[in-house]
Amino acid sequence: MKSLSDLKIKVFADGAEKRTMLELLQNPLIKGFTTNPTLMRKAGITDYTSFARDVLTEIRHHPISFEVFADDFDEMERQAHQIASWGDNVFVKIPVTNTRKEPALDLICRLSHRGVQLNVTAILALDQVRDVCSALHKDVPAYVSVFAGRIADTGRDPVPLMSAALEFLSEHECAELIWASPRELLNIFQADAIGCHVITVTGDILKKLSLYGKDLREYSLETVSMFYDDARASGFSLKKQVSEERPKEPVTV
Repeated sequence: MKSLSDLKIKVFADGAEKRTMLELLQNPLIKGFTTNPTLMRKAGITDYTSFARDVLTEIRHHPISFEVFADDFDEMERQAHQIASWGDNVFVKIPVTNTRKEPALDLICRLSHRGVQLNVTAILALDQVRDVCSALHKDVPAYVSVFAGRIADTGRDPVPLMSAALEFLSEHECAELIWASPRELLNIFQADAIGCHVITVTGDILKKLSLYGKDLREYSLETVSMFYDDARASGFSLKKQVSEERPKEPVTV
């Protein structure tokens, strides 16, 4: 198996809990951070600006993405410039469309050509990757975030699509492909194998890194022990049942 130290892909921590983010900042495996409004709501954040500025006092050199939360493109643009002003390591997340199915390509083009570092998010289709790449300025850093995990949720193999997406990005030296919303530890190695630049990983998946390369027979025994211990802790029992009917004697003629 490939060693973790041999991975070429960059692992970004996906979350919005400051304590966890700062702990991961000390982990050499973590090369960046991403957030979104859903993760912030889950973490109980109510003051967007205060949270972001507070985090940025500690995370000053790793790239970190904060998302706009408007649905109107003019307001998205205003928010994007404000968010971008918070630090040189900040990337502004722009959804590939708004809720009215209107593509954000013109906005992406304007922001990128004005030097705003973008993370174009919520991409699931290959034509979206193509159109976003066409809108980005080739000399301005950007991430193209394809939700490979959600693609897999639909029963489709995301690997061919992600490989094709890399082809679109090949002419953009400053743009990198993100394998977003992974579902399992294996996705890190799948993404690395095709040459994907970045994968965003939640805390639940990061905890599974201790399992990497684990002996499968040992893991099997641990699984059996888990079932046995949980059954005992639950007090399960099956009482022996004795039939009240006496067995019939053979009939002789």
